[in-house]
Amino acid sequence: MIPRTMMSNEVYLLPLNDDGSPQVAGEYIYLAPRCGDPVTIRFAIEGTSSICCHGSLWVNIPEKGVEFRRDNFREFKLTPDFNRTLEISIPIYEAGAYAFYTTYAELPALSPKSSPDNTSQDELKKTPLYYIDVAPRLRLDGRPLPLPALSVFSVISKFMGEYPTDWDRHLQGISDRGYNMIHFTPLQVRGISNSPYSICDQLGWDPACFPAGEEDVQRLVDSLEKEHSLLSLTDIVLNHTANNTEWLQEHPDAGYNLTTAPWLEAAYELDTKLLELSASLGSLGLPTDLETTDDLIKIMEAVKKEVIVEIRLWEFYVLDVTRDANAAVEAWVAGKTHVPQDQGEFSDQIETLKNGPLEDKVQVVRQYGLHGTDHLGERFRRRVDPTLVASVLSFTLGRYEGEDTDGADKGAGLQKAVEILNALNVTFYAEYDTDVDEIMEQVFNRIKYMRLDEHGPKLGPINDKRPLIETYFTRLPKNDKTSRHSPRDLVLVNNGWVWGGNALIDNAGPDSRVYLRREVIVWGDCVKLRYGSGPQDSPWLWEHMTKYARLLAKYFAGLRIDNCHSTPIHVAEHILDEARRVRPDLYVVAELFSGSEETDYVFVKRLGLSSLIREAMQAWSTGELSRLVHRHGGRPIGSFEVDEVSRSQRRTSTSSLTLEGTRNDGEFSREIIRTIKPTPVHALFMDCTHDNETPAQKRDARDTLPNAALVNMCSSATGSVMGYDEIYPRLIDLVKETRLYTSESSRSKPVTVGGGKNGIGGIKKLLNQIHTLMGKDGYDETHIHHEDEYVTVHRVHPESRKGYFLIAHTAFPGYGNGNGAFSSVHLAGTKARHLGSWMLEVDDSAEATQEVLDDKEYLRGLPSRVIDVPGIRMEVTGDETVITVRDKFPPGSIALFETWIPTAEHSSGLDHYVTSGADAAMSNLDLVDLNFLMYRCDAEERESSGGQDGTYDIPGHGKLVYAGLQGWWSVLEPIIRDNNLAHPLCQNLRDGKWSLDYIVGRLERASGTGSYERLSQPAQWLRERFNAIRPIPSFLLPRYFGLVLRTAHSAASGRALELMTSNVRDGQWFVQKLALVSVQQTGYVKSASLWPQKAVPSLAAGLPHFAVEWARCWGRDVFISARGLFLGTGRFDEAKEHILAFGSVLKHGMIPNLLSSGDAPRYNSRDSIWFFLQMIQDYTKLAPEGTALLRTKVKRRFLPYDDTWFPTDDPRAYSHESTIQDIIQEALQRHASGMKYREANAGPQIDGQMKDEGFNQDIKVDWNTGLIFGGNQFNCGTWMDKMGESEKAGSKGIPGTPRDGAAIEITGLLYSTLDWLSELHRQGQYPYKDVMTADGQSVSLADWAGRIKDNFERCYFVPASPEDDSKYDVNPAIVNRRGIYKDLYKSGKEFEDYQLRCNFPIAMTVAPALFDPDHALDALCLADRTIRGPTGMATLDPADLNYRPYYHNSEDSEDFATSKGRNYHQGPEWLWPTGFFLRALLKFDLKRRTTEEGKTEAFQQVTRRLAGCKKMIKESVWAGLAELTQKNGEHCPDSSPTQAWSAGCLIDLYMDAAAEQEKDS
Repeated sequence: MIPRTMMSNEVYLLPLNDDGSPQVAGEYIYLAPRCGDPVTIRFAIEGTSSICCHGSLWVNIPEKGVEFRRDNFREFKLTPDFNRTLEISIPIYEAGAYAFYTTYAELPALSPKSSPDNTSQDELKKTPLYYIDVAPRLRLDGRPLPLPALSVFSVISKFMGEYPTDWDRHLQGISDRGYNMIHFTPLQVRGISNSPYSICDQLGWDPACFPAGEEDVQRLVDSLEKEHSLLSLTDIVLNHTANNTEWLQEHPDAGYNLTTAPWLEAAYELDTKLLELSASLGSLGLPTDLETTDDLIKIMEAVKKEVIVEIRLWEFYVLDVTRDANAAVEAWVAGKTHVPQDQGEFSDQIETLKNGPLEDKVQVVRQYGLHGTDHLGERFRRRVDPTLVASVLSFTLGRYEGEDTDGADKGAGLQKAVEILNALNVTFYAEYDTDVDEIMEQVFNRIKYMRLDEHGPKLGPINDKRPLIETYFTRLPKNDKTSRHSPRDLVLVNNGWVWGGNALIDNAGPDSRVYLRREVIVWGDCVKLRYGSGPQDSPWLWEHMTKYARLLAKYFAGLRIDNCHSTPIHVAEHILDEARRVRPDLYVVAELFSGSEETDYVFVKRLGLSSLIREAMQAWSTGELSRLVHRHGGRPIGSFEVDEVSRSQRRTSTSSLTLEGTRNDGEFSREIIRTIKPTPVHALFMDCTHDNETPAQKRDARDTLPNAALVNMCSSATGSVMGYDEIYPRLIDLVKETRLYTSESSRSKPVTVGGGKNGIGGIKKLLNQIHTLMGKDGYDETHIHHEDEYVTVHRVHPESRKGYFLIAHTAFPGYGNGNGAFSSVHLAGTKARHLGSWMLEVDDSAEATQEVLDDKEYLRGLPSRVIDVPGIRMEVTGDETVITVRDKFPPGSIALFETWIPTAEHSSGLDHYVTSGADAAMSNLDLVDLNFLMYRCDAEERESSGGQDGTYDIPGHGKLVYAGLQGWWSVLEPIIRDNNLAHPLCQNLRDGKWSLDYIVGRLERASGTGSYERLSQPAQWLRERFNAIRPIPSFLLPRYFGLVLRTAHSAASGRALELMTSNVRDGQWFVQKLALVSVQQTGYVKSASLWPQKAVPSLAAGLPHFAVEWARCWGRDVFISARGLFLGTGRFDEAKEHILAFGSVLKHGMIPNLLSSGDAPRYNSRDSIWFFLQMIQDYTKLAPEGTALLRTKVKRRFLPYDDTWFPTDDPRAYSHESTIQDIIQEALQRHASGMKYREANAGPQIDGQMKDEGFNQDIKVDWNTGLIFGGNQFNCGTWMDKMGESEKAGSKGIPGTPRDGAAIEITGLLYSTLDWLSELHRQGQYPYKDVMTADGQSVSLADWAGRIKDNFERCYFVPASPEDDSKYDVNPAIVNRRGIYKDLYKSGKEFEDYQLRCNFPIAMTVAPALFDPDHALDALCLADRTIRGPTGMATLDPADLNYRPYYHNSEDSEDFATSKGRNYHQGPEWLWPTGFFLRALLKFDLKRRTTEEGKTEAFQQVTRRLAGCKKMIKESVWAGLAELTQKNGEHCPDSSPTQAWSAGCLIDLYMDAAAEQEKDS
């Protein structure tokens, strides 16, 4: 045989919310592939979420071999499916910033009136763009280089010396120190200022460095990788060009000039006038050499008088009143008026002007007639529409009739127009005043900083070389090239930045006035480039800069975007797209000064930035430095694994395509599913950058070593700058500096690890080597500790647990030379090897510093040396390593250790071992075994252990809700998701192994019994895994415990789903969670078997309230729940067992509500029998054996047709046998004949709350209508069964909801049964055709059903219009709400008939034929608006006087309505009726739909109404749906937290939906 290979496909799962947004906090989707193969993004969309109607997913991820185009989106149609999660898998072949969005037809509000089913493309909604950033996969020396392994070194090329000789020496020294990427500041031709960032030729190379131009660059790049093992990175400068750039003279439109940006005219005039003032200070008698603030104040007075006033700056803001008033009067005289688009509103306003105040007239002009307010421009750009003002004059003064009439003349018109315009100008003058105040303050502060402040540059005398202000504009020379341009074209705004400015606003654009307000900190050597909104606005510039980007990408592995926050984001998108076309795996880094983390994310997402530059030298203290290291260090040690789930292996067919264009020939493939986690932006964490001050300036020069060491211990890309390792005393001036680099590491001899003189190169080599190793191998867990002057970092591998430990004694001013009194470090369970301890000594005296600075030729570091120090004592005590700092360990010292944990070493890898084999261990379990393994509440657990064992109690947290795996997982899941290592469970695990003993112990004890012997396999699996993790250090135990529990829980859940139907197995997550409630609620309970002498699993009504003994098994609850929980999951045997058990105890033609294992059944519920018969009907239609069930025999607890009570030990008990069809017929016949009985053993011994009358039952049929009537005002025989209990309130024995008469759901269930049986009889599958009435008359089942159908609408419907009352049996005086179905018919209190409750949808679901479809949909829509809550259905109309929506069972007040929870069903919102409501809604909504689109909308309406239930089950520690909530879904403390019917009835909904979809297909 040919050996098969295992292929792994890395899949990132991306679920989308209902609105199409990604289910990722912060919506930052960052993928860092771990292999070189394509990865897959898998969108998961709920099948009928809001985006699925006419829905499409659009992605711009290209197919293999197709070039990426940002605006080229592929469409993936969303085919709606209510029962499935839609999955769309798209391979991603290259790194980059991709985007997706969805289009869909908006779901209209639910209405009984049909909405049109046709939606045009123009009507589709479009979601925002969401971004998927895929990290580049860098390679060096033929091997992958993950981003956290990068060690970047920055150099300024003009200080590198002669190329290639001096360059090679420096490059060798950089490489020899362990750096693997070099960052060059721009290598292009520099402008007149000589700044590397002021480029005058983007396509030319610096001739001083590269005399052969591009040929030298090619040679450089080749040598970097081949000879020095260095990748290359360079800056790309997009935002500006040097002010002496030649091409500006040919293309001045590439900048912001007075033609392309006329809104800058006022700023230009102000700038020019300020320069004129600067030149004339002496002639004006003003100081030219500022010595005091008083001197500056004198100049500021001149600024106001000689500049602001002189240029008449206000004219750029205000209306020209004379011009506009005359134009308005001319229009008025000519009879011209204004007709706005919104004529109605305008007419209403203008009609009131004649007698209205001046402000009203001004407001009309401002609202309808003001132009030129979008931005500043030429003087008096703002103007009014003369016809609008003419209209105002007409309504104020009347029409102009001439000069010699009684009407107003031109003079009056002019006077009124001037009055209005002057008033309008008040706002504009205020705007002008505000800007002038800002101008004055900015000019004052800038001059003060530049000339007077101690920390400023103190420029000295004001002269032509150093004028009063830095000009904001470059004025191009007049020559042959520029002569063909307008003078306005030759004035170009300079670039700069604004403190605290909005990075997404163009500072030189029309929406900004920062140049006018003098808020820009300007770079006078750089002209700001104007890209406009796209290439059409500046075609030459776009083409030129695109060539520039592609040229850089051709040679360099990465680009640093200079001034990224000021670069128009759409420009950067285009440029990076072009660069990535040349080099797909382009590393892109940027420094963002947006001032907002939210804005940073916008740039990162849209541009696909690989890293953001962060700098350790920004820290002002040891504590702040510790915070920065913590931020970039990685995950905490012992972090939980949350991102990876491996699907089972699957054989790929030889003919299938697993990825686009890739064929797998019979290979085995395994999908590695990764969840997309919220992640911070990856950092390039620099110890110091080329434009910030050095440790010698900001701290203590000795901090060079600990600062560098701390940075290198971080799980991110790291970097440094030439001069840092060498300990240069000052920040290098990029513009003015002319000296060349020197470095001890650039000498001819190789750099050796360890101490040495003139810098820290030897130690940096070791640090870089360790950093690269940890980055490549995935050491991403760290522990950072700050203690006074010290910071320690321990970084480890998450699986091997190998690591490195650093002690750094930082050096900030004032720290002295002592050891800082650092506490001993205890490394529990960890072995360590001391790699070395070193201290940095620096001569930073004034003399030494000055000597270095006085060197005219070379940049040199301060005299320094790194020396070994015996500053560490290491002791091993047991399994613990203790590290102590000795006396000699001064600031500037570090100690470095290699660590490992012996107990974490496993032959197959501990992580792999503890997460393997679980599926096999669970493979023989059945669903009852899984009930014990996964669930069992405290009461169940105690009952099964004779009261000895309950659920586990976590100190500081409390008891788990289940003893089984789900109890642990409900606590662990959010702990793992949030990596909450401080949770009490984690502490409990660290304190001892009790949890492990508990989990294994209960399973081993259970497996020794006859009921659960199959649990021995999972017990053994857990014991072996727990034994493997017991020896590891306690701080790691939470992590490994989490791995074991997640694996076990996943395998157990998977096994449960495997045993269920395909609709569950393949269904969406919500269906699966609902289905697991079946496992949760069904198990062995000794005190609550279905039979008195036989132990079988029973279905609990809910947990923990209804877990054991008599309270567990309720007839009504079982048969409302069982269709979904048993039939919907394929548990037909359990369904049949419950049918037989309850059928065996039929008495009075009823099944008991409380079964009590058949020992003491109680017959007080009138509706249970009808839910029972409905369940039998559903079973025959859904179970494989079908109607054969009807012929199944069962022994009877009581004698047929005999109401005699006797105990189970009586010989008559179980002495008679009946078939299920006999039992059905008996139930029908007893009701047809009528029943009048008193409950057996009536009295306080069976019900301490009920009055004596309540024990009496009287049930009969009205044969005129076929309806069954029963109950009285002292009992409550339906599910709304709350009996009053409060003596204080006087409610004891008074039901909250007696619901006597003919309850609507009983009528519906009765009709459903009769209709079904009559049809079975017709088919020869049911032997009985009729029943006998009390007077001996025979009534066929079909006839009985027909009587109900003929009378149902008349008896129950309350028409929407009183005009139709005569057609129905209604009492208009009692009607509270119309368009509904009565809850009852002919009850003991007539008003209760007319109460809107949530019971009518039950009848609609089981007996839709009874309802007029239009009436039904109207009633459902009304209920949707009035009684549907976020999760449940209100049990009473909020408009009802008896509505009390807050249930508190413990309340014992004098309130008759609520005391002792009597309002249980008088407003609180119950969840199980939601299932019936949505089933009815789906059924009747689909009836009216005629197209596929319309049917999809019907499913979507239902889906939208499930959101609250989905949220509840996802957040529930009980992993279920609650019994009820208070008003609007508020938590109800007295509710059972997980109720069988709440889940079962929603599975019913999905069953109906599947049937509907199958019918359509």
